[in-house]
Amino acid sequence: QVQLVESGGGLVQAGGSLRLSCAASGSIFVINNMGWYRQAPGKQRELVARITSGGSSNYADSVKGRFTISRDSAKNTVYLRMNSLKPEDTAVYYCNAQLVPSGSSWYVDYWGQGTQVTVSS
Repeated sequence: QVQLVESGGGLVQAGGSLRLSCAASGSIFVINNMGWYRQAPGKQRELVARITSGGSSNYADSVKGRFTISRDSAKNTVYLRMNSLKPEDTAVYYCNAQLVPSGSSWYVDYWGQGTQVTVSS
C-alpha cells in the first residue's frame, strides 16, 4: 500500500512563508515525477510545481520566483517552499507522485489528502 502524507499547511499573513512536505511510503519500486497541485474554492485543480527524478523543475507562471520545489529521493519526499505569499495563493495543496509500486510494471499516479494553505491580507 502506497501513501502520500503531506504536512506544513496553515494560516499565514500576506508576504509570509510556508514550507510544505510530502513523504511517500509503502511498497515503492521507483518514483518518477513528484509535484504539487492546488485547488481553490470554485476553481479547477492546477499544477503549481513539478520536479523530475533528475531534478529538473517547472512552475506555474503565477508562482515563479516565489515558490521553490525540491526533493530528497533517499527519503521519497518532496518539498515546496513558498515565499512572498499572496491571498490568491489560498487553496488546498495536493502532493502528487508518479511511481511504480513494488511488483508492478506500470507508473501510477498517487495523491496526498491535501493540506490547506490560507493567506490573509
